[in-house]
Amino acid sequence: MAGSRSPGAGALGIGLLPLVFLTLMVLAPLARLGFEGMSGAQPGMLGAMAGDAYLRWRLGWSLLQAALTCLAALVVGLPVAWVLARMEFPGRGLALRLLMLPFVVPTLVAALGVLALWGPRGVLAQWWGLDLQDTPWLLLYGNLFFNLCLVVRAAVEALERVSAARVAAARTLGATPWRAFWRVEWPAILPWLASALCLVFLYAFSGFGLALILGGQRFSTIEVEIYTLVAHELKLAQAGVLALVMLVLTGAVAMLYAWVERRLATPARADVIGRKSPQGAVQWVAVAAAMSVLLLFCATPLVAIAARAVAGGSATWAVLWEPETLQALWNTVRFTAAAVVLATVLGVTHALAARHSTWLRAAAFLPFVVSPVTVAFGLLLLYPAWSASLPLLVAAYALLAYPFVANALGAALDSLPPSLAQVARTLGASPARIFWRVTLPLVMPALRRGMAFAAATALGEFALTLFLSRPEWATLTTLVYQRLGRPGAANRDEALLLAAALMLLALLAFLLIDQPGARRRAAPVSPRKATMRHA
Repeated sequence: MAGSRSPGAGALGIGLLPLVFLTLMVLAPLARLGFEGMSGAQPGMLGAMAGDAYLRWRLGWSLLQAALTCLAALVVGLPVAWVLARMEFPGRGLALRLLMLPFVVPTLVAALGVLALWGPRGVLAQWWGLDLQDTPWLLLYGNLFFNLCLVVRAAVEALERVSAARVAAARTLGATPWRAFWRVEWPAILPWLASALCLVFLYAFSGFGLALILGGQRFSTIEVEIYTLVAHELKLAQAGVLALVMLVLTGAVAMLYAWVERRLATPARADVIGRKSPQGAVQWVAVAAAMSVLLLFCATPLVAIAARAVAGGSATWAVLWEPETLQALWNTVRFTAAAVVLATVLGVTHALAARHSTWLRAAAFLPFVVSPVTVAFGLLLLYPAWSASLPLLVAAYALLAYPFVANALGAALDSLPPSLAQVARTLGASPARIFWRVTLPLVMPALRRGMAFAAATALGEFALTLFLSRPEWATLTTLVYQRLGRPGAANRDEALLLAAALMLLALLAFLLIDQPGARRRAAPVSPRKATMRHA
């Protein structure tokens, strides 16, 4: 038809806003960062950095703790996923919902929860004398809190797609349950596990908040070192070189993740293995063990925060009504609201454009690949005059939040049958009317879910705030960090109470946006697309 545009041209037109946004907020800062790292490098500096035992230890430990997190998440998460995928028991649905907690609470809250449990004045330290402060286990436990659910959810979805006929055939030929799992189920779920483990490695390797709070002086990661070089030592050239090294490593893992993801684009099987009620003491013990693991890694740190907050006393609770706290609360709410609005606009336009463009769909993952520290550093270098401006801070929040909207909405759009839009077109509806009257009502639950994750991400953002915020723009996260930096038990108790308030605020925002009724009507969304978060 004359004058009609191709789907690719339409996708490019719709996606112009998010593409320009990504260029200004990610690609251009990364280019500026690369220029700073290359131009600022003095003769022999690269060799000196490579020969620096301290930097080698930081980089080696960053890689090692990410690899150990992957291994621990696989060893602990796969048995839990098998129980959830193969057995039907009371509380199974609650357990699956509990897995969403790490994606709702802010990173700083999780770090304080770990300290409230395993720290020097934590619950376990008081009960049993267990103090993991200044040990690597504190950071590894925090990494598992955030990342175990990725492996469990991916493995549950993969196990629910295993062919029942193939497993039955293996059992008929005399294979034991273990051999049937190893020869039939394991090859089927391996790509899903590899995909989840790539994300786990990315999040553990490039995470900032957990490493800053839980790593301490000895076991912090290279991300914390970049922040220290910029904020405290003003060594921009060295920081730029380290940021480029991080970008290369995370980019390589992200490419591996994208390659694995292509293997997962297969239709679900009809002959899946049905869940059965546990039979016998052994299976019930397995159920109890799986639930205990989820309780230990997904809920206990948050319960510890709540318990410490309640036990704080009136002197600690008075911090909630201090002018500094009320101002931080107001800043947190208004920054989050502005970021969610911008993230929704960007996410909707990106998702609509990505329906007809593979490369646009892949571009939505760009903010997940680049760490917040690298982004903030690049923004400081590229826009020095805007480094303490509210528009740049809100735009940076939206940058980390809008991929959740784009991915959730994109998955819902993919699940819609094309016949609905075709029928509307035959009745004379324009594309805009089809979107507002047909498409939007059907994908609204998924859109709200993406907005809920975006709000939770903006509420708990920490790294960008440290780089780009003014003192008068302190949020609850920066207020918690300031209290932790002050000596004394009173300041630590106030930090825990503020963290509990931040946790409640994040949960409230998530529940208000993603209401239970909307979730029940939502189109099916793959957990791989709906549970991505940059820790």
